[in-house]
Amino acid sequence: MEDEKRRLIVKEIDHWRRSRLLPEQYCDFLMNLYLEDGKDKPKSFLGVSAESIIASSWKIWVLVLVIIGCISFSALNFNSFGIAMQIVILALLVLGGYTYGFKKRNDAPLATHLLFGIASISLLFIGLYIMKLHGWNSPGQNVGYIAFCSIIWLLAGISAKMKALQFSGWVVLLGTYGWLLVHKLREPIWWPLELSWLPVAVLFIWLAWLVHHTSKEVSGSLFFIGFLALFAPEVISFLTDVHTSSQAIQLSFMIKLIAAGIALYLLRKKWIEWVM
Repeated sequence: MEDEKRRLIVKEIDHWRRSRLLPEQYCDFLMNLYLEDGKDKPKSFLGVSAESIIASSWKIWVLVLVIIGCISFSALNFNSFGIAMQIVILALLVLGGYTYGFKKRNDAPLATHLLFGIASISLLFIGLYIMKLHGWNSPGQNVGYIAFCSIIWLLAGISAKMKALQFSGWVVLLGTYGWLLVHKLREPIWWPLELSWLPVAVLFIWLAWLVHHTSKEVSGSLFFIGFLALFAPEVISFLTDVHTSSQAIQLSFMIKLIAAGIALYLLRKKWIEWVM
């Protein structure tokens, strides 16, 4: 097929995609038929093609400028707003980032990761900032809000099949669990920490086996989080005083590491099916 005709067809397919005249999967299939090794693939940035920008209406530009203006105005006057308005602004920012990122997850993975990252970081830090402004900054309140953020990250990561976001959510949630253990125990001792984390590790590994037929992404995250939970007592022991010698903690860590390595090797044919 001549290059000029191919370019016209590719441009038309891109128009169908932007206008939603055909599902994205069909547009991708048709695009692959007329592209040769991606040589003629239209240039794009974060899921927006060059043709889309050139052919865009002035109304789109006005809308973009209005959105940027509203965001700038909200940021500059954020402290003067009431708490209800601050929460609404944060909710719109987070929901907008997650929604548009989820929409672009197939044709622009980079844009999806960027938008999900911005939304997740905004949820955490702006939320903590709002709590500080209004005097809700006790350690317990902060940790509770961080746990809430980690649950949102988990749900967003599972819905968009993003392992990194799921993993981050689980790690932060386990961190809040560790904080609760240390602060609930009047004098943290090493062996109660071990007994508190062992059931958590077993639970996560069991959940990984339970859901591996349904979702490899979720199963993989649960599996690795379960193994990380095995070493959480040693990490906590290095961060706080647990009335145990450092040699004993290091010995425990090495024994666990060797045992985990042997178990992973012997059972590699089993667990590899859970994560891949």
